[in-house]
Amino acid sequence: MNNITKRSAMLTMILSVGLMLSAMAQSGLTPTDVAKIKSVGSVYLSQDGNTAAYTLSVPADPMKENKPASSHLYLLDVGSGESHPFITGRSVSGIAFRPNYNSITYLDRQEGDDTRSIYEISLNGGEAQKLYSFKTNISGYEWAPDGNHIIFRATQPRETSPSPLPYTPEIYEENLSETKAYIQNVAMPGHMPHHIDIDGHVTAATWSPDQTKMALAVAPSPLVDDFYMAQKVYVMDHKTREIISEVDHEGKLGAFKWSPNGDKIAMIAGADINDPIDGRLKIIDPETGSTQILQKDLKGKFEQVEWADNNTLHYLVSKGVWSEFGTIKSDGKQMKAILPTGGPILSSFASAANGTVVFDANTPQHPDEVYLMKKGERSPTRVTNSNPWLDDKELGKQEAISYTTKDGMEIEGLLIYPVNFERGTRYPTVTVVHGGPEAHYSNGWLTAYSMTGQMGAADGFAVFYPNYRGSTGRGLEFAMSSQGDLAGAEFDDIVEGVDYLIEQGITDKDKVGVTGGSYGGYATAWMSTRYSDRFAAGVMSVGISNNLSKWGTSDIPEELFHVHARKRIWDDYMGYLERSPIYHVDNAKTPLLIMHGKEDTRVDPGQSYELYRHIKTRTDTPVRLVLYPGEGHGNRNATARYDFSLRMMRWFNQYLKGTETQRPDSELEIEAVSIDN
Repeated sequence: MNNITKRSAMLTMILSVGLMLSAMAQSGLTPTDVAKIKSVGSVYLSQDGNTAAYTLSVPADPMKENKPASSHLYLLDVGSGESHPFITGRSVSGIAFRPNYNSITYLDRQEGDDTRSIYEISLNGGEAQKLYSFKTNISGYEWAPDGNHIIFRATQPRETSPSPLPYTPEIYEENLSETKAYIQNVAMPGHMPHHIDIDGHVTAATWSPDQTKMALAVAPSPLVDDFYMAQKVYVMDHKTREIISEVDHEGKLGAFKWSPNGDKIAMIAGADINDPIDGRLKIIDPETGSTQILQKDLKGKFEQVEWADNNTLHYLVSKGVWSEFGTIKSDGKQMKAILPTGGPILSSFASAANGTVVFDANTPQHPDEVYLMKKGERSPTRVTNSNPWLDDKELGKQEAISYTTKDGMEIEGLLIYPVNFERGTRYPTVTVVHGGPEAHYSNGWLTAYSMTGQMGAADGFAVFYPNYRGSTGRGLEFAMSSQGDLAGAEFDDIVEGVDYLIEQGITDKDKVGVTGGSYGGYATAWMSTRYSDRFAAGVMSVGISNNLSKWGTSDIPEELFHVHARKRIWDDYMGYLERSPIYHVDNAKTPLLIMHGKEDTRVDPGQSYELYRHIKTRTDTPVRLVLYPGEGHGNRNATARYDFSLRMMRWFNQYLKGTETQRPDSELEIEAVSIDN
């Protein structure tokens, strides 16, 4: 066969495979589809409510570039509902409408820049201009009401002496760069920024509406554990730089917002040091620092608040697997839903004085898009379609489910049915466990590189997402209900959820898989060892296998104590070991695929090495360890994500169906084939 004939045959094969993949793509999602999904990130609204801005996350082509998704900026005309690209040639962050100016500012580091700087571009278009740069990267900023002053955060410039040696060791957790806050008048040429002299690592800073005060969140150090568990909020006088008050709070901290008249600050935070999430709403008196918690017994989680007037807040709350948008008075009374549960899952919102509200929202049919609601309207309208090709895909039906455990706890979850589901037929089922455990799944878009979702539905799997005890969205008591019982009732809830699906005639009891990352990886390892008789395949990502070594290698040991274990590890070494998957490895019969980022500091890769080595040495069970160089606690880069999806789906197809490939598992190789080969 000559070269021309070989090339013709290869081309015919590639075209045939391409047509086959194309035909399959019409029936459901493949890993290739998931790798190209775009999604709306953040939404913003101008002061007059006439112009909205939003970021669109655009993934890189995994066949060409292993890099993170880019964040592009779009503008939306509220009157017409039409949007157009504004900045798409590069990735931007820190978006803000400049007060009293017809412009948008953002953070970027362009060619020739030494640091990440603030850029400005007119809403009428044109070239972006560098507005302000500092000696180090600007990590965040906020405009003062006058539109001229900013308070920005950047690491403090440090003088370093060159080492006489050709090698410099790294001293762990020492010589870390603290982020400081600065004030700058960008309208005054040559003005030197004023450093705000306050001890610690500044994580957030915001102006009072009259520009006389500032509120700053400060951690004792740049350590992640201090960010989670030890932040303090201070109210400071703008001119004198004197601290007016220290806010009465300890524990996790979210965003805080000044009321329009400046006499109150709304803060989302933990109820106390043991609250696992910043999901309670507190009102601060800025003069005294005293706080009042609102709706403490709410069976939900406050996600975002914005002031509507001096005494009223707009809120976004997670309730179970749903979201709710409404208003609440600053005394905690008259909490009224404007958009009750049961609709799109609202991720965030921005509002204007004219009554316009713009949302970032998703549904079981699509990932995050922009929704718009004008004054007088009773529901928001979707105004963007970032993935029009999704409309042609056949998706599995998705529904909320609930079941009661043996100890009487009601557990909620979500179920995606296989495409072309037939009642009376039992299906292989993949259980997807969220991390945290202080997190939850909502009844929206549930497919991602590491979440089987509609990829599984297209391959004939049912996909189950349990919100086991300890999940958020159900109130403080439920979120704390798993504390002090690692891998106990919380993981039993997952097994009982599988039992429920078996009882409903949906799940084949001999073909159940499990996957998850971080704490979900812990659950996956636990199901693959302690409950190995119940699970036929596992895919563990950045998970925990040994609670003893995990404590000594993680960057959040205090968080582990305060909001999870509630007991020091050295007070019960044996108890912690018995709640570790490695302790139960002799029982491991579940084929396990383990994947981990080599630069993970949250859950050290050693956790995966340990479990792999124990299974490999003590059993004959199939186990594989895949490491991702350059990745941390979850994959950020395009090719690494795509590779993860392919391996996950291959593993489940092989060990839940007995076939290495249900659909062609060689999409990566097929698309990479050269015609010249």
